[in-house]
Amino acid sequence: MDQDLASATILASKAKTPFPGASAEYQAAREALLAEEIEFRRHMTRVVEQRRALPPGPIISKNYRFKDEQAFEVGLLDLFGDKQTLVSYFWMYGPQRERPCPMCTNWLGAVNGNAADIKQRVALKILGRSPVERQYAFAQQRGWRDLNFVQTVGDDYALDLGILRPDGSEYPALTVFQRDGDQVRLFWASEMTQDMADPGQDPRDAPDIASLWSMLDLTPEGRGTDWYPKLHY
Repeated sequence: MDQDLASATILASKAKTPFPGASAEYQAAREALLAEEIEFRRHMTRVVEQRRALPPGPIISKNYRFKDEQAFEVGLLDLFGDKQTLVSYFWMYGPQRERPCPMCTNWLGAVNGNAADIKQRVALKILGRSPVERQYAFAQQRGWRDLNFVQTVGDDYALDLGILRPDGSEYPALTVFQRDGDQVRLFWASEMTQDMADPGQDPRDAPDIASLWSMLDLTPEGRGTDWYPKLHY
C-alpha cells in the first residue's frame, strides 16, 4: 500500500510557512521536519492497522468481580453493556492512597472531555481498588461527569495484570477487551513497561495517549525533566 503513496519529501515541499520573514535555514529545517511528520503519520497508521489485525486474544477464564456505579456486584462481561468492546483504565487510587495519582488524574480529566463521544462506539470503564463511592466523590470534585467508575472486588484483577506490588503500590493499566459470545477475550493491553523505557525517558506508550505530553511535545521547552502534573496549583 505504501508504494502508492506520494513521497513525503515531495508533499512537504508544498508547505508554506504561515508568517513572512522565515530564514532559508528555518524553511529548510521545517520542510525536512514536515517530511518526517508525514512519515510518522503513515507509520502510526500502519501500527493501528497491525493492532486491529491481531488474532483472537486469550479468553478471560477467571471470574473477576467488580462493583459498578450503583455498587452492584457484576462480572467482566457485564461491564460491556450493549457494546462489543470494553476499554478499561485501571487508575492509581487504591484505598491506601490519600489522593489519586496526579498523572492518572490528569489523563482522566482529558478523557472525560471525550468520554461521551467514546461511549458511542465502545464501553469505557475506569477501574480502581478504592470503593466506588470514593472514586465518584473525587470525580465530583474534579467536575468529571462522563466517566464511569468501577471498583475491583479483591485484588486478583490487579495482581494478574501485574500492576499491584506486595507493598500496596500500584501502576496504571490500559486494557481493551472484546466480547466473544458469552465470553470475553483480551484484545490489547499496554505492555510498554518501565524496563522498556529508553534512557532519560519516562516509560510511555507510542503514540503517547496523554494529551498533556503531546501538547508539550509541540513546544520548544518540551516535557521538561523536573516537572510533573499536580492535583492542585
